[in-house]
Amino acid sequence: MEKLVTVRELFKETDKFIDKTVKVGGWVRSIRGSKAFGFMVLSDGSFYNTLQIVFHDKMDNFTEVSKLNVGSAVIVTGTLVATPEAKQPFEIQADTVEIEGASTPDYPLQKKRHTLDYLRTMPHLRPRTNTFQAVFRVRSLIAYAIHKFFMERDFVYVHTPIITASDAEGAGEMFQVTTLPLDKLPMTEDGAIDYSKDFFGKMTNMTVSGQLNVEPFAMTFRNVYTFGPTFRAENSNTARHAAEFWMIEPEMAFADLEDNMEVAEAMIKYIINYVLENAPEEMAFFNQFIDKGLIERLRGVAGAEFGHVTYTEAIDILLNSGKKFDYPVKWGVDLQTEHERYLTEEVFKRPVFVTDYPKE
Repeated sequence: MEKLVTVRELFKETDKFIDKTVKVGGWVRSIRGSKAFGFMVLSDGSFYNTLQIVFHDKMDNFTEVSKLNVGSAVIVTGTLVATPEAKQPFEIQADTVEIEGASTPDYPLQKKRHTLDYLRTMPHLRPRTNTFQAVFRVRSLIAYAIHKFFMERDFVYVHTPIITASDAEGAGEMFQVTTLPLDKLPMTEDGAIDYSKDFFGKMTNMTVSGQLNVEPFAMTFRNVYTFGPTFRAENSNTARHAAEFWMIEPEMAFADLEDNMEVAEAMIKYIINYVLENAPEEMAFFNQFIDKGLIERLRGVAGAEFGHVTYTEAIDILLNSGKKFDYPVKWGVDLQTEHERYLTEEVFKRPVFVTDYPKE
């Protein structure tokens, strides 16, 4: 198949393609037409911005193309023409539009803004929306930036088990994995489940942390990290809890707390700067439609020196703040979200390391 030009290439290397014949493939975001010509907005997934296509009645399949629905897949061949007076910087004047797959009129993603609750009902289609396209491209860049950061510091990436018999430091409730028949579990003489009959011959679970598995590698490679899926069977139903998430766990030999904090701060700043530099369109979308002021806050974090405070100092600050918290403050209690937010947003106005927690 002839190589297709991507929408990203057209936006990043426009001068190279202007007034030349190009061939692009993508999915119809919107379409409107008249008797003599029509306009199509195309997305190929390579770039956040979309591409406008102008097609005319000179095409043999003009009528068929005019009747296409949102979501249809097409391959367009035509001339890339600059449009400096229009909203978009250029458009393709189509010579041909090949229909690779036509969608039906009841295609659920139309040219309007859909709620997240609605999109949750169609996980197979929601990556095509602006919101989810931006989310997953940024997530991809974050994952790459994490690896890039550690590789530049000569860390070794270690894959730790997803299925494990260990509960790393009692980190949380675990999802159990078993091949035993649930309707007829084998039992021991004392009435307990006989896991010797299970696949691994013992009770196994989904990992809550790769830390225990990666620590021995630090005794060989010195600086290592694991980055992968983690599972917690905690039915908390809050924005701060998830049953499945990806966790970064570095381990360093011959390092102290200061070294740990330096790596954490440097990593966060590195990731923020990488995403702001490599996904400006997606971040501008988030800043405008999802979380106003996001970019300013991220730049503030990336440009700030993180604060440092001991647990005892933090408690004193909270006690002397004069603020009434939902969770009362006293020495020995865990810091709650409201306490952490007060320290970061009101006192330090930047991220803060809290050290020297009491052992018990």
